[in-house]
Amino acid sequence: MALIAAALAAGTASAQDALVTYRAMSPETALDLARAALAECRQRGYQVAVAVVDRSGVSQVMLRDRFAGPHTPQTATGKAWTAVTFRTSTSELVTATQPGSSQAGVRGLPGTVVLGGGVLVEAGGAVVGAIGVSGAPSGEADDTCAKTGIEAIRDKLDL
Repeated sequence: MALIAAALAAGTASAQDALVTYRAMSPETALDLARAALAECRQRGYQVAVAVVDRSGVSQVMLRDRFAGPHTPQTATGKAWTAVTFRTSTSELVTATQPGSSQAGVRGLPGTVVLGGGVLVEAGGAVVGAIGVSGAPSGEADDTCAKTGIEAIRDKLDL
């Protein structure tokens, strides 16, 4: 009898392990995030593009201010993709991948954008996506706009 119960329990555990669940931002939340970051940059006088990607790096939102450079949408998307792919901010990657370091090769990977402005978005301890901002005068300024956007939706992310 104990052997049958153990076999049934093992079968149940295997069935549970066959599927995974994860948190994801709704399109509305991703859009609110992008809008808040764009508004912060505008308030500071910067014309930027803002991209939000999901936890797999797939684009959810792209906003480009009217005078942002033509390169900024692709750069913002690359920053967001890089942050979510490496599970760290692009500003941290700037430091970790300096030429001559053991991680310098990361900079040459296709699609990777190692410039400040890519920030992870987390909810309940899980990565749900990333935001990338491009077009402010520096990576630090791009970071500030991205982080302000995240703070604007924090109440929607906290559990």
